Amino acid sequence: METIIGTGGPGGGPGDGPGGGPGDGQPPADLIKDSDTARFTQDVIEASMTTPVIVDFWAPWCGPCKQLTPALEKSVRAARGAVRLVKVNIDENQSLAAQLRIQSVPAVYAFFQGQPVDGFVGAQSESQIKDFIARLVAQGGGAPGPSPVDQALEQAQAALDGGQPAAASALYGQVLQHEPDNEAALAGMVRCYLESGDAAAARERFDALSEEMAAKPAFVSVKAALELAEQTADSGPLTELEARVAASPADHQARYDLAIALHAADQREAAAEALVEILRRDRKWNQEAARHQLLKFFEAWGPTDPITLSARRQLSSLLFS
Repeated sequence: METIIGTGGPGGGPGDGPGGGPGDGQPPADLIKDSDTARFTQDVIEASMTTPVIVDFWAPWCGPCKQLTPALEKSVRAARGAVRLVKVNIDENQSLAAQLRIQSVPAVYAFFQGQPVDGFVGAQSESQIKDFIARLVAQGGGAPGPSPVDQALEQAQAALDGGQPAAASALYGQVLQHEPDNEAALAGMVRCYLESGDAAAARERFDALSEEMAAKPAFVSVKAALELAEQTADSGPLTELEARVAASPADHQARYDLAIALHAADQREAAAEALVEILRRDRKWNQEAARHQLLKFFEAWGPTDPITLSARRQLSSLLFS
């Protein structure tokens, strides 16, 4: 399936090129619609005989509605036709609201096979909305495949893992064109610059994030990788550092500098081993600098990376021996 629409990131701005969804398999055109008292039976009761229908009761003066409705729309689109969304303005449909006993908004009801089956009142987090829709999808017997955005993100990650940051950035840029606050895509774009060797551009991209976004879990590893890239930019030549360590094995600063240089050369296992060796010799050296640097490696590599797992076991063995 073709997903690259434009170019983005290194070598071009994200989202350059024509519009369109980040993949094919678009959901039905009437997946989300406005309704009223006259059309409620057709849009909700009859439609729910085959597919669960979510009804979002809202009002123009309702602040929480302005956050909830877009989140509902996003999750319904991601379900790719397994559920539908109908929006009803209670100010314009007061008799319907009274009939259904809507006392406050936002109020969300879900109908399946003509009957109300689930619902909630008030603002909800994104994860709560996803869980709500997942229950409806299961109840309706639907099992939608991954959304176009999820497919694009998966392909982008594969391209990045395969050493193709330009291809990955094009995909991430495409996702951001449709979802500007997509955490995975924003984090992926920073990684694309890092993989391209442009730490300055990666820093600029990261610093452009809001404080709230930068603090999210998706950016923990990215921030550590960025700091490492900046830290290793001025690392010394490997051969000189290796010679210094060979001549003076107790020179912890030389071994520490060697670890940084090894990481810059993408010799991650050797970099971790150098820091572990400092800890074996003197775990308190320079206010535990080796341990702190090792933990920064772990953050950048991720908790499931094989080298992280191996080095973490060695670290635990040393600290608790």
